[in-house]
Amino acid sequence: MLMAEESRPQDGVCERSDKGFALIDLLFVCGIIGVLSAIAVPRLLSARTSATAASAISTMRTLGTAQLAFALSCGNGYYAPDLPSLAKPPIGSSYGFVASDMGTGPTVEKGGYTIQMTGTSMAGAPDSCNLLGPNNGAQAFRAGADPVDSTNPRFFGTNALGTIYEDTSSLFATMPENAEPPSGHPVH
Repeated sequence: MLMAEESRPQDGVCERSDKGFALIDLLFVCGIIGVLSAIAVPRLLSARTSATAASAISTMRTLGTAQLAFALSCGNGYYAPDLPSLAKPPIGSSYGFVASDMGTGPTVEKGGYTIQMTGTSMAGAPDSCNLLGPNNGAQAFRAGADPVDSTNPRFFGTNALGTIYEDTSSLFATMPENAEPPSGHPVH
């Protein structure tokens, strides 16, 4: 740290040199940095929350599109009953209807959210092109995205209707497979 130097002339009077910084100058700069940080940090946290929410909305949209593609092209009009079934590739293909990381289990963590999806298997459902087996296809489905961070108040869900809903509490537990949920509002 450079300090202002004092020169000592012959007559005993001290003169101050302009070389370096005074302690008050450094304290002033630190104070300005502290004020700017106090303003910026909450905005950065808000931006992070918005980014994770956008990721969850995108995942809900992807699941809805993948389920529709599965039902039309592979499930003989029936939806996949869970995430691993939706990620399972059809015969002759290397890719499922969602990325393989989404099919690692019935519940996965992605982008700061816990993602889950279920569909009630239907007796009489035919086998699918990715060999889920007979009686495993679902007539409808529901999916939810719950934040991993307990301070994040944004929960999302979707179902066979294709609308994505948002609420301040988990939608997955009460989300019907083919009707509007009892709480929450559509994301626009």
